[in-house]
Amino acid sequence: MTETIEGVRIGHAGDPVGLTGCTVVLLPPGSKGGVEVRGGAPGTRETDLLRPANLVEEVHAFLITGGSAFGLDSAGGALRWLEERGRGVALGTMRVPAVPTVTVFDLTFGIPGVRPDASTGYAACEAAVAHPVAEGRVGAGAGTAVGKVLGPGRAMWGGVGAATVEFQSGLKVAALAVVNAFGNIHDPETGQCVAGARDMSGGFVDAEHLVLLGILGQRLRGDATTVGVVVTNGDLSPTECRRAAVIASQAFPACIRPCWTAVDGDSVLLASVGEEEAEAHQVGVAGRSALVRAILRAVAIANQCEPPRLGEAR
Repeated sequence: MTETIEGVRIGHAGDPVGLTGCTVVLLPPGSKGGVEVRGGAPGTRETDLLRPANLVEEVHAFLITGGSAFGLDSAGGALRWLEERGRGVALGTMRVPAVPTVTVFDLTFGIPGVRPDASTGYAACEAAVAHPVAEGRVGAGAGTAVGKVLGPGRAMWGGVGAATVEFQSGLKVAALAVVNAFGNIHDPETGQCVAGARDMSGGFVDAEHLVLLGILGQRLRGDATTVGVVVTNGDLSPTECRRAAVIASQAFPACIRPCWTAVDGDSVLLASVGEEEAEAHQVGVAGRSALVRAILRAVAIANQCEPPRLGEAR
């Protein structure tokens, strides 16, 4: 989300030594949401709230957290931060915030036992800003990697990336990606692999070819997940948000090969936060474009640092 959408703020918090953290997207009052979960190993909390048929139609924040299932504790801190500010669904004298949360697996690198908790979620909310968005190995992307088909020692860093599509009408569709993929990352415009599993000489291996050889069946462990967040200032209903999220999720097969595997928890969260005239398919296609760019930015910025080496993984 390289351009500000009014009322939206993004914050990161975590442990740069432990290589874990979380990323929050704070949404303005009245925001509506949708979700699409395509991967076979998702770790989620309250994403069912975003199903159009369910009662709660307002969403207050999205949270992406490292730490696998342990990291879901960080949502409690975001809930407390929002409650302290009077945000949430009114239930009598109480307000209960809606914070759909998706976790990524980052337990391979860093310090054993260091995981995001409620204090991390609270700190991410405290750190949230409208612009600019920090990218690379920050927040939920601090300990992520891509190209895990040959194990973590042959992978490259994942991370956080952001991008925005703007229309002359004033409509904006912004995306943030936390990239932590089993597969390799390809630039769909050139077809070239830009990050992923490497051979012993440092070149890229063909992850899909290895899958065709049956390697995935030998290492079924859910240690990957790429999460996309799409936010628009267009006015969409919850049902339209869901449809737009489905379309935006096409960004994953466009540049992650393979994606949506049994070991990935690939998900897209989408929020409508404004009143600009918009149509669901328009937002979905723009969201797909923004997500592709965000994914490419994430790995490009993250790998300005040294990639993971053999021996760094536990």
